[in-house]
Amino acid sequence: MSKDVARPSLSDALTERVLELIRAGGLRPGDRLPSARELSERFAVTTPTLREALRRLEATGAVQMRHGSGIYVGADLERVVIPNPNVRPLQGDQLLQLLDARLLIEPPLAAMAARRAEPGDLERLRTVLDHAGRHLEGEDVELDAANMSFHRAAAHASGNAVLGEVIDSLLSVHGAEQREILRIFDDRRRDHDDHRAILGAIEAGEAERAEELMRAHLRDVTKVIASRLA
Repeated sequence: MSKDVARPSLSDALTERVLELIRAGGLRPGDRLPSARELSERFAVTTPTLREALRRLEATGAVQMRHGSGIYVGADLERVVIPNPNVRPLQGDQLLQLLDARLLIEPPLAAMAARRAEPGDLERLRTVLDHAGRHLEGEDVELDAANMSFHRAAAHASGNAVLGEVIDSLLSVHGAEQREILRIFDDRRRDHDDHRAILGAIEAGEAERAEELMRAHLRDVTKVIASRLA
């Protein structure tokens, strides 16, 4: 077998061994790992080969390499759904497909949030909406960030971490498209009022109402986007 073909297998094995080291040591996000030189000696590989494995882990958020500081356990070590940062910007119909995907996932998650949200979840939702309310007069970068934080927080409040990561990945990778949707929709007050109503249903524990409000909200946005792209 050629060296080029064998190399990915070695890299796969190294990534697993680094992950085993993290888990066996009970390391948590932010904890420091041994240096690349120390790890290469431990695993009996060259430092460049070890760094290749570390770069693969860094791409998934499992580790973080800080220049001049060291190697640290990443915040996304246990993340199940990893966003792809290399995807091309969505165009036309793909914007509608993004909204269709959210329509399938977010309304049931809003219902689950109404049933399962903890006090901390509700406080987080109130905080992000208060922040959004201060940026309704043309401050779209701040408003979009707050709006997306609301949708992430609502998904997180459902208690389903995997689906929460799906929504986070969609919103993270397609941030530019979400800002374009905000620009095209162009009714910031209505958008904000919809979010307030959804929060009210979640706070009241009204699962069916929370689901329907989220569905109606996303349908309205989809309808406006479809008409303006026609």
